[in-house]
Amino acid sequence: MKALVLCAGKGTRLRPLTFTNAKPLIPIANKPTIMYSLEKIKQSGITEVGIIVNPDNKEDFINVLGTGEEIGMEISYIIQENPKGLAHAVKICEEFIGEDDFLMYLGDNLINTDLNIFVEEFKEKNHDAFILLTPVEDPTRFGIAVMKDSKVVNVVEKPKTPPSNLAIIGVYIFKPSVFQAIDNIKPSWRGELEITDAIQWLIQNEKNVGAHVIYGWWKDTGKPEDLIEANRTVLENISNKIIDGNVYENSVVQGNVIIEKGAKIIDSIVRGPVIIGQNATVNNAYIGPYTSIGNNVNIEDSEVENSIILDGAIISSLGVRMDSSIIGANSHIVSVKKKPKTVKLVIGDYGKIELPE
Repeated sequence: MKALVLCAGKGTRLRPLTFTNAKPLIPIANKPTIMYSLEKIKQSGITEVGIIVNPDNKEDFINVLGTGEEIGMEISYIIQENPKGLAHAVKICEEFIGEDDFLMYLGDNLINTDLNIFVEEFKEKNHDAFILLTPVEDPTRFGIAVMKDSKVVNVVEKPKTPPSNLAIIGVYIFKPSVFQAIDNIKPSWRGELEITDAIQWLIQNEKNVGAHVIYGWWKDTGKPEDLIEANRTVLENISNKIIDGNVYENSVVQGNVIIEKGAKIIDSIVRGPVIIGQNATVNNAYIGPYTSIGNNVNIEDSEVENSIILDGAIISSLGVRMDSSIIGANSHIVSVKKKPKTVKLVIGDYGKIELPE
């Protein structure tokens, strides 16, 4: 079995972060989001992976993942020139897949379930298509499946009147017969080839379509608040205190914290769960729970919690506590004590700032 990871989207809801970084490469707890997906895939026994990228971000993925050798995988990069739907992304991979069954995984998804169980159930019941489902509060935002006698009998994309609350959460397994299904569907009103339409074609042609329902944690990291929540969830899994950096006198480190090599904690309080990257400096500062601080970050005379601070950022002399924030790589946030008392900003397109009154 092979795997496809879909990463060709533009990530518009995460701008300006995605102007300089592909969405699946944005770090959560100091690790690119896609790495969590690849680890899940590898744990299921699949090591041959095709990553679907767009022409603009292919080199970014190569720089981070290379050939996959370092993580024990064999990665191929497949370019989707124009995103025309999930089924279109599958179609352009037909040569890569060949006659193999394959797992398809949306690159911005995080799930907390064992994919090996999913894969084994697909094989055991000889499904033509197998989808991962979970109950959701607002089914109108998702592809929705209807089940009867443990089989999927209907799927519909983002229905105005949902027939169930079981959402398709972006993990699928297919036999190569799905390519025939894609050849027999037409673009939706959005002008895209919908994977739900391909699955529905399989159902209507009496193929064996099943589903596995999960009730654990799952997150689509498509928006800033989703990234922050995902960061919280990953940090909650830190089970002990690992200090490879330097914690100097007059500093307090509480709870489960990872402090990586070269990091310096000076006259500060760090309250976990927190991860602090290599060569970061925290000086006369408070780092509160659920914060991830990247490599070479410098935080001084400031308070930060429940936030994601990317590599190389500088935060200095803030007069208020920073909370629920994402600070991009090499950004500078500095309070300057001089008159006149003004705010000086250099903010890229789609940036967002909230200032206290």
